[in-house]
Amino acid sequence: MSDDPSRRELLTGAVALGVAAAMLPAAASAVDTPAEGLEARAFDLPVDDGVLPAYEARPAGRMGLPVLLVVPEIFGLHAHIADVCRRFAHAGFHAITWDPFRRIGDVTAMTDIPSIRAVVQQLPDSRVLADLDQLAAYGAGRGGDASQLGVTGFCWGGRITWLYAAHRAGLGAGVAWYGRLRGEVTAQQPRHPVDVAAALRAPVLGLYGGADTGIPQADVDAMRAALQAAGRSDAIEVFPGAQHAFFADYRPSYDAAAAAKAWGMALAHLRGRLG
Repeated sequence: MSDDPSRRELLTGAVALGVAAAMLPAAASAVDTPAEGLEARAFDLPVDDGVLPAYEARPAGRMGLPVLLVVPEIFGLHAHIADVCRRFAHAGFHAITWDPFRRIGDVTAMTDIPSIRAVVQQLPDSRVLADLDQLAAYGAGRGGDASQLGVTGFCWGGRITWLYAAHRAGLGAGVAWYGRLRGEVTAQQPRHPVDVAAALRAPVLGLYGGADTGIPQADVDAMRAALQAAGRSDAIEVFPGAQHAFFADYRPSYDAAAAAKAWGMALAHLRGRLG
């Protein structure tokens, strides 16, 4: 990676993806995972209402790997999310992500959070879940083993991870990174994770920051209570002192110790249920 962390472009495998404009300058701690030993590429994903930018990474020359769907933050498909896919690929997964917001606007180029949220709020959950089904089918078509299907997501994507675990029959496992658990009910977002706790079809590991001002401990407690009432054994781990987006190494909220521990827990959860 360049010594200038504020630059707009970071190399991500065979393509260059930008750092989310709203998060510039990127923190000096930003990670650039090499693509050596991987097949990593950007591609166009056909979906029901058009074509969306997407990215995949998998160990070179290996087929039949578990397919892992990676759901982005509100910043869409940018350098960090592609990098996370390469990390999972080095760990033995066929990791695939996409930019669900591009059908409305390019959030990667927007410089202020209110404008980004205005786009995100227009996207129905139902459309996102359908996109993920398309990604799973794409992974199977590329030689991945969609019978060993997992999902993981960050921030906005963490919330979607819980919802997808209630949507997708045959899902093997999910890891939700600091995804919102409760919120306003709208036509686009009619249910939240706490509402679907009893309907989960796969074990989900929730990873949350104890100092997250956007997801209060009361919400985490409510989710744990909902899971317990449903007789489920899904686990939620809270990292004391960690902020929201503690895994996002390109942001000031990054917590290296919490991120490393959470990464190990995520891999153990996925590997124990996929493959």
